Amino acid sequence: MTMAVDAMGGDYAPVAPVEAVCQAAKSFSDTQFVLIGDESQLMAAAKGDIPNNVTLRHTDVVIAADDEPVRAVRRKAESSLVMAAKMVADGEADVMVSAGNTGAIMAAGMLVIGRLPSVDRPALAPVLPTFDGRGVLLLDAGATMDASPENLVTYAYMATEYAKHVLDIENPRVGLLNVGTEDTKGNAIAKATFPLLTQSRLNFVGNVESREMMAGSVADVVVCDGFVGNVVLKLAEGIGLGLFSGIKETLTSSFMSRVAGSIIRGKFREFRNRYDWAEYGGAPFLGVAGGLIKAHGSSNPRAWYMALSQARKFVANDVLSKLSSAMEDRQE
Repeated sequence: MTMAVDAMGGDYAPVAPVEAVCQAAKSFSDTQFVLIGDESQLMAAAKGDIPNNVTLRHTDVVIAADDEPVRAVRRKAESSLVMAAKMVADGEADVMVSAGNTGAIMAAGMLVIGRLPSVDRPALAPVLPTFDGRGVLLLDAGATMDASPENLVTYAYMATEYAKHVLDIENPRVGLLNVGTEDTKGNAIAKATFPLLTQSRLNFVGNVESREMMAGSVADVVVCDGFVGNVVLKLAEGIGLGLFSGIKETLTSSFMSRVAGSIIRGKFREFRNRYDWAEYGGAPFLGVAGGLIKAHGSSNPRAWYMALSQARKFVANDVLSKLSSAMEDRQE
């Protein structure tokens, strides 16, 4: 198994990805890692200690966070992000991981790697923490703003296969994100999607409200268009960050609070980890004809390591071929 890593993408590149890759290389001796980026910076980040199953591929071209995605992919063919995508497209790597420009990763997936047959629009599928600790797979979280009802049904089929083989859920429950549970609720796309999902071979449980989605007890997979999904994703992240910050501030606001905080520190850390997005790894672009995992832009070494672990499981469980088979079976 070979993993191509865009080491120059993300807020803490290249230190965070390099540290994570070096750690992962020691944990997964059967995996080859290719770090792509400025070699001098990569060596400095690794402090000269590169594991035997890690190789470096030099480039000093980087796609910035504010670059226009399609133009950047076309004009910066030697960037670390595009080089990683080319490795997947050429069969040099089984999967790529990047924390870079989301739009550029999507563009590279479409233009360089290509789409699976019968998939019109790929979807970004992160796992959101839920109150029951199971997590929920949300898609699309921002790849396609204006999706069709048929796109949403395709997302549901792909997400079901991913949930089975990566999240280890035997018969994933699929919900349609909506403003109410009644089948007559919602906008035009939700109303048109509901009967299509009802008639599908999926384990469709009906419309799901956002509060039910976060509870985690109703559905394992929730589908929506990319505009709504991205708003939900960022709102959930913002609430989580604000909640943890508020609790920490409260526990350090006075001497007695600090004493109480020292007593419950272990439980608070356990609580924080349960709802920390970093523990859930990256988000796959489902529908791309190759392994493509998007790590969070602000990923620290721990979040990077989880994304690498997720990418490894994606390949080890042959998820790509299972997605292809699911799409073929759906056409029959």
